[in-house]
Amino acid sequence: MNTDEAIRLTVAALKSLISPGGTKKKLPKIESGKYPEIYVFRHGETFDNRNLIFCGRRDSKITKEGKKQAGILTGKLKLKKIDVCITSSLSRSKDTAKIAFKGKKVKFEVDDRIIERDYGNLSGTSKAKILETDPVKAVKYRRFYDFAPPKGESMKMVKKRVFEFCNQLVKRIRKTGENVAISCHGNSMKMIRYYFEKLELVDVLVQENPLGTDYAEYVVTPKEVKVSKTIS
Repeated sequence: MNTDEAIRLTVAALKSLISPGGTKKKLPKIESGKYPEIYVFRHGETFDNRNLIFCGRRDSKITKEGKKQAGILTGKLKLKKIDVCITSSLSRSKDTAKIAFKGKKVKFEVDDRIIERDYGNLSGTSKAKILETDPVKAVKYRRFYDFAPPKGESMKMVKKRVFEFCNQLVKRIRKTGENVAISCHGNSMKMIRYYFEKLELVDVLVQENPLGTDYAEYVVTPKEVKVSKTIS
């Protein structure tokens, strides 16, 4: 890793601490009237997001603001034909999906390969406090690729399970023709976008996806997954 990349990771970690899910970038979308599509979004704000707590596998509930964010997804997805929505086993993933697809006939499935990164011993602790006491480790834990918290997962480990999920999902969709939505988490969404959008690794690690409110959309053809360029 060069100096410029290290600086980008540090700045991204600080920005996400100040404003979790705060981004002005629109997620990439491409539509097809012929081929099936994949829709990917992050859950709405949780109490741990609001309180700057390492959440990971903790089952932090979505806040009133988080429900409002999911309601924005409801409006954006109301004209989309979704056959299946895959969630993790955590309530924030499930509850966001239920609100987003309120009034629609959607089959829900659970697959914990898209669950949030396991922060191990950091789970339930303050992001701000560790930044104050050990800023170098704080940045490494939150943004470096192969640096796992004690008894937790590195982003490299998250990539392995998410890429396996994506591989099987594409094969499934090519066989069934289903339109599939994925209600995921901050770090699993990074790796889903890494898989489909073929981004540079550093661009994945600095990525901040919105809490609720927006979705990425991809088209699955027999030979490729089509992706539009991200709009700044």
